Amino acid sequence: MHIYIALLRGINVGGRNKVPMVELRALLTEAGLDNVTTYIQSGNVFFQSLNKDTKALEELIHNSILSHFGLNLPILVKTRNQLSKIFNDSPFEDYKKVESYFVILNKVPCKKLVLEAVKKTYPEDEYHIINDCIYLYCKKGYGRSKFNLSYFETKLKVNATARNYKTMVKLLSLSDI
Repeated sequence: MHIYIALLRGINVGGRNKVPMVELRALLTEAGLDNVTTYIQSGNVFFQSLNKDTKALEELIHNSILSHFGLNLPILVKTRNQLSKIFNDSPFEDYKKVESYFVILNKVPCKKLVLEAVKKTYPEDEYHIINDCIYLYCKKGYGRSKFNLSYFETKLKVNATARNYKTMVKLLSLSDI
């Protein structure tokens, strides 16, 4: 069995896209995933599967949520090693890293699109696009950043979901078996 972390985007945020975790765990277990657990209400799911195809697992989770809850949500599935690499590859110094966000992408964007996207900058925000992650440091906080997921998704032609440093640490800790 392989351990995976599914990152669901946009559930239980601001009263929208309500997904009870008990119901989600039952749904994904019924869909064939093993040892399904969740962390906080915002879409972090741990599970085990014999399937090594993360794209197939993303599709399984996506279709299950779409048919049961009627929600068409981006789903990203990562192994613990993939998530650990993303975390460890942060280019920020420690004082910035602990305040940063990891915008995890569903694929490595085309270099041409990256070169175009990085032309846009704001004095209070710093970011680096490395492989399938955008490392984002917002001096005044994520809520006040001029950047948002829509900008990066549109420019890079990807799906994305963001997690802060503390959540990443917790996800790695909980997936360390």
